[in-house]
Amino acid sequence: MQGRLLPPVNNHIQEFPSEWEQEIDLIQEHGLAHVEWLITKKSFAHNPIFKENDSKLHPFVSSICVDNLVDERIVDRNYFFSNLMPVCQAARIHGIKKITVPILEESSMENDGVRKKFSELMSEISKQYPDLEFCFEAELDCDSLLEILKKSPNFYVTYDTGNITSYGEDHEVYIHRLSKFIKNVHLKDRTYGATTVEPGTGNTDFKLIFHTLKEIGYNGPYTIQTARSHTGDEVETILRHKKLFQEIYNEK
Repeated sequence: MQGRLLPPVNNHIQEFPSEWEQEIDLIQEHGLAHVEWLITKKSFAHNPIFKENDSKLHPFVSSICVDNLVDERIVDRNYFFSNLMPVCQAARIHGIKKITVPILEESSMENDGVRKKFSELMSEISKQYPDLEFCFEAELDCDSLLEILKKSPNFYVTYDTGNITSYGEDHEVYIHRLSKFIKNVHLKDRTYGATTVEPGTGNTDFKLIFHTLKEIGYNGPYTIQTARSHTGDEVETILRHKKLFQEIYNEK
């Protein structure tokens, strides 16, 4: 996830980094495959994703995460379109196919009425951008999420392992029920109390998760969105977490 290879911005665990170009260089230097681009409320007005001629963005960007939509106004028509339309246009310009839409916390879809309004707005967007894949990162039960997914053929899932742990869903059931929709996986360890922790120290069963993802034939990207460690140790932390995940993934 963008920013994880750099020191935190203003002590936030996740914020768009001003030194994003340095991070792209670090991605290449350390053999990492991709980055999920981050758009937040603070970075929206000046985010370089909106510059048409920035050649360093692609091909390293696997998805754009619209954290700027994590807001209770997500179903306000003006707020929704003004915050998502420019991202869709930028994605098309840069040849980026996936947009991750977080529907959690302030943008929760647990309320039936909110979910219905959101589905209607997203359906409008999907018709304008049928070439894009909209992947919902949700803290939501499978039935409710499927209500949204079935509204358009270009609706998919960004499966966040930590979020599903703290939400209390069964990972094996979740993966199998949503198998044809999972297009992106966020790797994160959490406790049942919703605290993000060092991988392997929380309640997320990565051995079960990787085994089940293999069962369904998942071959999409894995995005490391793990807990931060000491400031200044960002690269070491991510490489350590990557090695841990690879070891679990390769267990027989």
